[in-house]
Amino acid sequence: MSTFTFETTPRVICEIDGALRLGQLCRELKAERVLLVSDPGLLRAGLLDAPLAAMRALGVQVTLYSDVQADPPVAAVLDAVEAARGCGAQAVIGLGGGSSLDTAKLVALLCGHEQTLESIYGINLAKGPRLPLIQVPTTAGTGSEVTAVAIVTTPSHEKKGVVSPLLYPDIALLDARLTVGLPAAISAMTGVDAMVHAIEAYTSVHKKNVLSDGLAVQALRLLAGNLDRVLSEPGDLSARSDMLLGSMLAGMAFANAPVAAVHALAYPLGGQFHVPHGLSNALVLVPVLNFNRSAAEPLYAQLASAVVPQQRFASAADACDGFIDFITRLVARMPFAQRLHEVGVTAQDLSRLTEDALKVERLLINNPRPLNRDDIHAIYASVL
Repeated sequence: MSTFTFETTPRVICEIDGALRLGQLCRELKAERVLLVSDPGLLRAGLLDAPLAAMRALGVQVTLYSDVQADPPVAAVLDAVEAARGCGAQAVIGLGGGSSLDTAKLVALLCGHEQTLESIYGINLAKGPRLPLIQVPTTAGTGSEVTAVAIVTTPSHEKKGVVSPLLYPDIALLDARLTVGLPAAISAMTGVDAMVHAIEAYTSVHKKNVLSDGLAVQALRLLAGNLDRVLSEPGDLSARSDMLLGSMLAGMAFANAPVAAVHALAYPLGGQFHVPHGLSNALVLVPVLNFNRSAAEPLYAQLASAVVPQQRFASAADACDGFIDFITRLVARMPFAQRLHEVGVTAQDLSRLTEDALKVERLLINNPRPLNRDDIHAIYASVL
């Protein structure tokens, strides 16, 4: 019997219009004053109106912080912390994409225990307690509602992570109606992001286990089976629910069996060129899969049944080819940039990207095949 540890968010609610129950959930957490963390786009779209009204109808005093930025910079996170302290928040709600959820995690942590953000970069350096925390994702991609990680962008444009079990929220609430209005490009980017989480969890060198494997396979099955559908029929709540569920299961998987080279090479694209995280992953996904083929062939072969269940393969090598071919074709038809030059990267930038990727050692060590400087540079060059 294998030995492993598995942790995740203790309570998950998956319900259409579940966001209208946020007031009740705050009451259950004994929180009368709450900070809701979100972004300007959701505020403009009116997605916050009904949840805010429902909370206030139950007497919950809600202060809205809606200035979250993509790849949240340290300054913006600290602004949100001040907003929470200013209103005397007794709980924090993150409602939005990964940046909102990560910001909410750090607000709950920094308001619950006196510590600086810079002092807790890394693994298990944070101290508790934290404020009660509810996470409500509006994209089917990051899985942040069930992970113990929050990523920020430093003033030097580096991505830094806070990793601690304290960052698991008390409640993850999946409400597919909140994802219906997403632009097609965002649905595509976040959907591929979630698929990367599942793939890299399944092939992770460290901490891979029977629970993370099962979650990753089921996540990939849901994501691969519904991504095209939500792009062609954006109002399909069943497909949207399956995407949210797949994203969450992938989040549970990679929270316990960590991601690897795709993410390590994606982070510099976000930090230096402000490329959305899902797109950064998508841009380097296929070349990393091809690079890993020699070491990960049996694992990719096993994943083939999740993405092309109707196909039968003569050998593990054929199944591996079928898996990589499926992912290649899926990424190629997505409505987003396909090459690095389309997001502003030039040949002169590749060396700097390579050096920054090499610094993400905590992820590179999880890759099934080791990468050196030349390997990373070649992967970037292949998609320039």
